[in-house]
Amino acid sequence: MTLVRTANSAQGRGAAWTLTARGRCCESGVEGKGDLLTMWLYLAALVGLYYLLRWYRERQVVSHLRDKYVFITGCDSGFGNLLARQLDLRGLRVLAACLTEKGAQKLKGQTSDRVETVILDVTNTQSIAAATQWVKERVGDRGLWGLVNNAGTFHPFGYTDWLKIDTYMSTLQVNLIGLIEVTLSMLPLVKSAQGRIVNVSSIPGRLALFGTVYCCSNYGVEAFSDVLRRELQHFGVKVSIVEPGCFRTEMTDLQKASETMKQVWKEVPPHIKETYGQKFFDAYFETTSKGLSQISPNMSLVTDCMEHALTSVHPRT
Repeated sequence: MTLVRTANSAQGRGAAWTLTARGRCCESGVEGKGDLLTMWLYLAALVGLYYLLRWYRERQVVSHLRDKYVFITGCDSGFGNLLARQLDLRGLRVLAACLTEKGAQKLKGQTSDRVETVILDVTNTQSIAAATQWVKERVGDRGLWGLVNNAGTFHPFGYTDWLKIDTYMSTLQVNLIGLIEVTLSMLPLVKSAQGRIVNVSSIPGRLALFGTVYCCSNYGVEAFSDVLRRELQHFGVKVSIVEPGCFRTEMTDLQKASETMKQVWKEVPPHIKETYGQKFFDAYFETTSKGLSQISPNMSLVTDCMEHALTSVHPRT
């Protein structure tokens, strides 16, 4: 009021208006910051509540696990071998498929009598049919609670035009066609139990950066699983995809990988080799070897996800 009374000129009135406007701006600015802070607090509370509810849902475990059968492919080593031992400790009835008799004997020596093994070649239709009949005889009317399609081959080594068409065909046959054929063969048993299907893909099944044929096979697994998940909802069957990154298994063994890379380069046709040059391969070999030497040895990070998909009432699908 003092400014209004003493300053009658246009300049004075302008000064009074300016001071009043500045005061109002400061006032509204404080209010705006308060509203923004309140909004972020509400958002943080909602996010926290969401994760709390998800944590609670995912901790609910399926009942009567000791009566449930799980069939796992690729149990000679790696994720399949560890998962079979892990589920055995949880009390589930594990039906473990191994490619070799040596792998089967090794697993038997590491587990209880609840674990049974069978020889399975996922690229052989007769072998798949025999394994399915073997499973059917054991599960009976209860059906198959879990099918874990873990068997696979790892071949990301070499550029696209370095690899033979036979390599493309064999990789797709194991990683994709074999997985589909095993699933179709076991599906009636899984539907009977309203069980779970867990398909092992990989990060290259989501993001294709290297290893053309490996990426192609895993993209196929992702697509097959996504469609299957929607189609089997009606039957109460849940389908999950597990996408491991790089972990230390027999397939990623540095010495074997080094030998594979050298063999692939050796068999590249001369006219293709000339376009790359030896220095290019040497640099590729060094970079790939360095990457493989730094991968994680903690495979339980993957098998814990598989176990969750099989034993949680509300698995992530």
